[in-house]
Amino acid sequence: MIRRFPTPDLLMAGLADFIVETANNAIATRGRFDFAVSGGSSPKRLYDLLTSDGYKNKIDWSKAYFFLGDERNVGLEHPDSNFRMVKQSLFEPLGIAADHVFPVDTILTPAEAAEKYEQLIRQHFNGGPCQFDLVLLGLGSNSHTASLFPHTEVLHEQTKLVSGLFIPEVNMFRITFTAPLINQARHIAFLIYGASKAEAVAEVIQGERNIESHPAQLVQPVGGTLEWFLDDAAAKFVS
Repeated sequence: MIRRFPTPDLLMAGLADFIVETANNAIATRGRFDFAVSGGSSPKRLYDLLTSDGYKNKIDWSKAYFFLGDERNVGLEHPDSNFRMVKQSLFEPLGIAADHVFPVDTILTPAEAAEKYEQLIRQHFNGGPCQFDLVLLGLGSNSHTASLFPHTEVLHEQTKLVSGLFIPEVNMFRITFTAPLINQARHIAFLIYGASKAEAVAEVIQGERNIESHPAQLVQPVGGTLEWFLDDAAAKFVS
């Protein structure tokens, strides 16, 4: 489903409302809310809204558990760390308990960190399907999402849930959810705004399938829902 909003502020409010509804339904049905969050500047605006007086009491955050959809291979206090940003803008303001937050162990090698993170996820779901209630994703102007970048081997991963890889485009090692893990989620939400993303949005949503060039096309939930939260600028080429 495409949800289109005139401005980024209205987009953030619409997505925040969706998260509230999704979280409360998960807690009512299964007793907890399993949320895979995203790094970057766009989600920070969302997290600032979720921690505001208007939203912070709409979810029982003591029943929420958080994983990172992808992480840069840097220390957890490094300025480039996704975990550091989410901790400062979401976890700390909401007082999330440390045992409800699962950072990537970037002290390890990327391959070891990915393997350990997959083990954590499998343990969290207690041997059952690794099915997050919500996976939040962004989209790069090159059509990457999480750390699924164009022309990388991880795009063809079929068995691993988490992968550690070197990405030449950004000259960096990263640890990322793979498409098979993302696609198990009950709900997947893309958060995208701004004209700089408009071409990528149109290519991913209505262009010919080419996962090598447009990795976000890999996101096709198995039994779950896919929601595109777009402002008018990002959606301007979507018919």
